[in-house]
Amino acid sequence: MSIAISELDQMQSDYKTAVEDWIAAIRQEEALASVNHSVAQVDQWENAGFHEEQLRNKAKAAKKAYEAALRDEFYDI
Repeated sequence: MSIAISELDQMQSDYKTAVEDWIAAIRQEEALASVNHSVAQVDQWENAGFHEEQLRNKAKAAKKAYEAALRDEFYDI
């Protein structure tokens, strides 16, 4: 099964975007870890951790889809 180069390009772009979003979420979570010690700010930090995990899962799914497409294209697996 042959996949169009434009489709592979889009999958690669989607993966890169997902990773950049994940990196931004990690940085946001890290920034919140450096704030004052209050319940509200700890809650924000905790919520940032949940958001980071969601974006991590999105990046992992995009990677898996892109890798599968590459395997199909190059190895017909």
